Amino acid sequence: MAGDFSDRVELRDVAIVGGGCYGTFYAGQMIRARERGKVRYRRLLVVDRDPRCRFTAEIGAAADRELMVAEWGEFFDDWLGQPRIPGAADPGDAIVPSPLMPHLMYQWLVRRAHARWPGRAVEQLPLTAPIGTPYDAAAPDGTRYVSFADWLCPTHCVEPAICPVTRAPRTWEMSDAMERLTARLDLSTPTAGPALFVCRHRVFGVGMFDVAAVLDGDRLVAEAGARPGEVDVVVGTVSGCHGAVSLLHLGAPSGPAR
Repeated sequence: MAGDFSDRVELRDVAIVGGGCYGTFYAGQMIRARERGKVRYRRLLVVDRDPRCRFTAEIGAAADRELMVAEWGEFFDDWLGQPRIPGAADPGDAIVPSPLMPHLMYQWLVRRAHARWPGRAVEQLPLTAPIGTPYDAAAPDGTRYVSFADWLCPTHCVEPAICPVTRAPRTWEMSDAMERLTARLDLSTPTAGPALFVCRHRVFGVGMFDVAAVLDGDRLVAEAGARPGEVDVVVGTVSGCHGAVSLLHLGAPSGPAR
């Protein structure tokens, strides 16, 4: 179907986390947006460990889309960790997270830090400082899941300027809350960041963040780790209203980085 290309979103490869109900919905929305001339992309990479997942049953692979059969962490280690290798991620590529996924980008940064500083203490610390959001829940691994909404949000809400529940201007922004949290923590303990992966809705209700943000986060951790002594790094995967935030602790350097 022909479309008006004046407002078309231009993307490269788009990695979609999960081939279940959410990932299949996002893939379908991307395909429909492309058919209507609202987006152009090179490939959709739907990542799921099950080759018979819902994406396979309802949409399936084609020239512009592929099911990547792998554990999520394994996929991102390969895709993000091999610059200049054919098929690896480019800073202009994008990642579509799932609302049900663990804090994958934080976990990737932890693995990168272990590889960069073998023998150095690299660990997740419980984030105990108040964040100040109406919803705030701690997972067993120390990740905090936070939200400015103390109501049930509409499914696939695109977080518009006027909140669809309150019907009033959305005056909050989770990135600002993460900046304030980092500044408060740094008053008592050396704290860097925040390394933020900010999910924004770009087309047909599909939110994503760029690979460039993930690589910037890795550089931020590397720069923080180059400081003398111990340091914590605030890492968040957030949208305007919601987020997952973790604290990465780097012990004192014990040798040169790789």
